[in-house]
Parts: sequence; C-alpha cells; structure tokens
Amino acid sequence: MKVFLALVLGIIIGAVALWFYNTNRGKSAVRATGERIENAAISARDVIQAKLRVLDLRPNDIKDELAHSGQVIRRKARETGKVIADATADARITTAIKARLVASSEISGFGISVNTTGGVVTLSGSVASTEDIGKAILVAMEADGVREVISTLQVKPRPH
Repeated sequence: MKVFLALVLGIIIGAVALWFYNTNRGKSAVRATGERIENAAISARDVIQAKLRVLDLRPNDIKDELAHSGQVIRRKARETGKVIADATADARITTAIKARLVASSEISGFGISVNTTGGVVTLSGSVASTEDIGKAILVAMEADGVREVISTLQVKPRPH
C-alpha cells in the first residue's frame, strides 16, 4: 500500500512539475536560470583564462617548458621569501590542493600526486592534456601557504 501511495504521489508531483514547466512562467524561470548559469560560467572562464595568462600557464607555454626542462615551475613573487617549516602546514596545503583537484569538474585529480615541503608543492602523475597541467598548477597556486609549484605531470590522453 505504501508503495502504491508513493507511486501516486510521484505521478502527481511529476504532473504538476510538467504543467508548471509548460506554462509561460515556468519556461521563463527555466530560461532565466539557464542564462544566469551561462553568465556565471562565462565569467568564471574569463577569470581563469586571465590567471592562466598572467602565470604563463597556457598550453603552448607549458609545452615549451616541458620540452626545455621536463618541468613546469611557477613562484608566487610576494611569498618567495617566506619559509614554511611546519610539517602540519605542509600537510594542510597538500590536503587542500588534493581536495580541490578531486572536486574539480574540469580535471581528474585522481591521477595527480601532490607533495608539499616548505611551501613548495610538487605535482606528479598524468593528465589528459597540457591544458590540464595548467589548471592543476593554478589550483595549487591558489592554495594558502604555497610559495612555489613544480609540475612533473605527464600528458597521457585517456583511451576512449
């Protein structure tokens, strides 16, 4: 009996939602929400692109550095003189970066190892593109307490 009532209630809720969506008010609400999401995504993309340009993290910059030295290194100029000796701070930095990488919808953080020593973060492992290397470095650079990021990430496209 409970299953039947739940089924009937689900059908009623679905019918009301479908009716609301098909009204002009419902369509405009969906359209307005879509536009807000699109504008927020465009704004976020523009901010990320600007940061990637400032830090020379565009795919061509990364390809050139990888070809030249096999590493990609960026320093935060204002924090270069600071030394973080506390091992708990390094663990906090590592944890924060790993959490952001795993939570990112743009890159897969599961193939990236993060190690921090004295505020210097080393990223290793593999990613799908040079763009993903730049995004991973940006995530690491934005973490509090990071003085420098060294990337030895390798590009290994995922099989389809």
